[in-house]
Formats: sequence, C-alpha cells, structure tokens
Amino acid sequence: MPRRIMKLMRAILGDRLFVYLMKQTFYGHFVAGEDRIRIVPTLTRLRSFGVKPILDYSVEEDLSQEEAEKREVEASVSSAGTNLSEDSADSLPQYSVDKTFADRRYKVQSARTYFYLNEATCERNMETFLECLDAVKGATFGTGITAIKLTALGRPQLLLQVSEVIMQARRYMMDLAGSTGNILTHHKTIQDLERYLGNVSDKAEVKQFLEKVTSDKDGILHLFPWTGIINEDCQLSETFRVPDPVTGQMRRLISKIPPKEEEMFRNMIRRLNTIVKTAQDLDVRIMIDAEQTYFQPAISRITLEMMRKYNTEKAIVFNTYQCYLKDTYKEVCTDLEQAKRQNFYFGAKLVRGAYIEQERARAAALGYEDPTNPSFEATTEMYHKTLTECLRRIRILKDANIDPKKIAIMVASHNEDTVRFAIEKMQEIGIHPEDKVICFGQLLGMCDYITFPLGQAGYSAYKYIPYGPVNEVLPYLSRRAQENKGVLQKIKKEKRLLLSEITKRLAKGQLFYKPKGKYVPI
Repeated sequence: MPRRIMKLMRAILGDRLFVYLMKQTFYGHFVAGEDRIRIVPTLTRLRSFGVKPILDYSVEEDLSQEEAEKREVEASVSSAGTNLSEDSADSLPQYSVDKTFADRRYKVQSARTYFYLNEATCERNMETFLECLDAVKGATFGTGITAIKLTALGRPQLLLQVSEVIMQARRYMMDLAGSTGNILTHHKTIQDLERYLGNVSDKAEVKQFLEKVTSDKDGILHLFPWTGIINEDCQLSETFRVPDPVTGQMRRLISKIPPKEEEMFRNMIRRLNTIVKTAQDLDVRIMIDAEQTYFQPAISRITLEMMRKYNTEKAIVFNTYQCYLKDTYKEVCTDLEQAKRQNFYFGAKLVRGAYIEQERARAAALGYEDPTNPSFEATTEMYHKTLTECLRRIRILKDANIDPKKIAIMVASHNEDTVRFAIEKMQEIGIHPEDKVICFGQLLGMCDYITFPLGQAGYSAYKYIPYGPVNEVLPYLSRRAQENKGVLQKIKKEKRLLLSEITKRLAKGQLFYKPKGKYVPI
C-alpha cells in the first residue's frame, strides 16, 4: 500500500473512517498506539510473553522529493563554501554532497530519514527522544531501549566533515604505518610518530600536537583529543590539524568552519549528551542507529566516545553495525579493542543494513569503491563472522572471571537461519541466556514466530515498537508496505503459521481468543 494510495484512501473515506480502518488493519498490526498511554496494553502483553520493547516515536515529515533535496543540499554545504579539504586533490568524493542522492530516502524502505531544517527542529527532536526515554522507563520496568538517529540532532554537513577528517587521518597514518585501517590497529607509539616527523618534531606547534595525541602502553589510539570534542569545549577547525612531516607546518584536515557552524556542532553534541545522561539517570539504554557510510565514521566515533564516557558500569549506549558493509568485521574488532584498552562496556546492535541499494548506486555515480558486500550470502557470512568474534571475546571474559557484560550484543535479524546460528554458537561457546549478554530483536508485526518462542525460552527478546498518531506515521507505514521482496519471502512461513492458527481457532470456535502469557523477561 504505497503512500499515494494511503493518501487517496484518506481523501475518499475522510479522516475519521480512514483512521478507524488503519487501526483495524495496517496501523494496528505494525504500530503499538498513538501515544505513551495507548501503547501500554501492547507493551504489557509483550512482557507477559517474555518480550521487551525498543521504543521509537515514528512520526515523520511527509516531504516531497524536491523539498527533501533542497533541505539536504542547503544543510550539507558550509556557509564558508565547499566541505572538501584545502587540497582538493586529496579530497574524498564519498564525503561530499551530491544532488542526485540528496534525498536520502532514495532506494531506502526500512529506515527513517531526518532532513535538517533548523536548530529549533533539532531541539524538538531531542525533546521527542527524551519523552521516549521517559515512556520506556514508565512502561517497561527499566528493561527497555530507545532508538535514536544522530542526523535528527544536528546539521548533516558537520557529520560529513568529521567523517572525512577521520578518513583523512587514517590516510595520514598510512605513511607512518605502511598499511591502511583504523589508527589504533597499527600499535604505533608517540615515539614512532616523532621519528616519522623527524627534524620538525621540535617545533612548538608540533610539540603541542603530540601532547594531545591519545595513547596508552599499546600505542596511539587517536590523533585527536576526542574527549574534548564530546565534552562540547573544542573548536573543530583548530582541533583537526596535523603537522606536515616535511615543513612542520600544521595542515588542516577540515576546511575552515565558521563560528556559527562550530556552535551548531557543539549544540549537536550537547543534545546527545543530554539524551544519554537522561538514559543513564533513568536506567534505560540507547541504541544509536547506523546511517549512510558518508555519515558513519563520525557517528561511530561520537558513539564510541559516548560509550567511553557513560558505559563505565554497564552498557547504556549501543552502536549499530551494518553487516552488508565490507569493513564491518574490522570495525567491530577495532571498537572492541578500544573498549578493552580504555576500559568501558561495549554495546553493539548487529543488523544486515538498510541502505545497500543506495550505497551501491552512489558509489558507482561518484566514482569511489563500493563499500558493500557483493551478495546476500557474503553479508550473511559477515554477520555470522562478526557475531562469532563477539561471542568468542565474551567467553574469554568469562574464563578470566571478568564481567562478561563488558560486551553486550543485540542480534537484530528477521532471518531465521541467523537467529538459529546465534543460538547454536552460544551453546557451542558456552554462553547462556542468563548471562544477559546476547539479546534478539525484530520489528513489531514481523516474525512473531521467532520473537515469542525466544522470550518464552528465557532468551532476552525485544520488539522494535513504533508509535505515534495514525496520520503522522503514514511515511513509516508506507515503508513497511514497500519492504523489499526478500522480506516478503521471509514472511511466507509466518503467513502459513497464521493460516494454520486461524483454522484451529475456527474449528474450536475461538476466533477472537487472545492467549495470555505468564513469563517474565530477563
């Protein structure tokens, strides 16, 4: 039921009849209710079967393609000009805006998209997320989760620029390390960096740079002081500079950012800090969704620093990893290594991913390497490999009498084979449901035959729960209706099970029978 058909139905039936019809059908199946009060019966019923919620207030703007493109282009270019680094020959095309792909909904059905309008809108988004946290706390006895997107909290241009800086920093270290990859994986020391800089390392500005490099006994973790960045007290233009090994002059990895946009970045970090601090105070967890690869280096870096700041006693902040990407296994291993070296609790949600068709089309059009795996099977292999590594490291923690909850993983998948693989690997490696380190998640209205048995068997099981007024969640509902053929294939078994259940109920005269659970979520 595409969006235009829904709009046509509303025009023909009128608002009242349309809303009633949606509540009895599509909306009633995929959405829990209109507000935090009306969702309680759904949450209570799920809880009775051992299933916990991930709440998401799914109201979206119903923008035209033209309006979405206009907003994105305006919000993705600095008022100072291009986002690219000062030497255009070294710029990375992946991290620049392109009008063809400015509507980030292009080829994306299963993910919500925020388009920046102004700072006031970002403030309202923050308030919505805070209300969501309060709803989770009030209705789930402290076992719930809220999902958020970083693009809802700030100007996308800033995420593009920070993402490019991170990749430029990796390029800079490549000359020193002789290989590619995340900086901390090279295990290079401050002394190695000094030797690389040679005679220019005695210069005052170079010394100041070296003093701010984050390192430990195993080597350099970060070239830049990310602690200051997430504490809202830095100037990006001055922070992201590295010394030229030949001249010793400090070279910016980011174009000059005007003071107003520096303030916008600090506002974005302030909003995220406010949300995560509230989650910590309410004992609720936060899952920060993955987005497109041109935003993701910045999103992951900021999320990891939020973990370092707030995940000191338990996993409150979770990052999301899309397994259709070629580098997912390496990125997860790198982030696990950072968590270990900086002694914080690591939380991860593993998904197949929502943007694969858009990513492939964008890479082909802009001329950079396709970041995605070549096939569904390769993505499955990546998912299973990454999950196995996480389970292996959890087992190492258990064997060393270290809290195994230092690593917490959500297996977010509607694929029955992947869920079965996870359970079998848990048994093989010796990780039990009561360890509370692995949980499972599916969308409300999909794959109940997976979620409910997991909850009843004592596994930590979640449903992703959208809620919001009928007319305002139509964009969400239209995406659910346009899910790709793969999802439709996956629910064939569910339709067969539902038909079987309806037949049984008709035979027993119990068509409107509602089972009652007596389970307690772990």
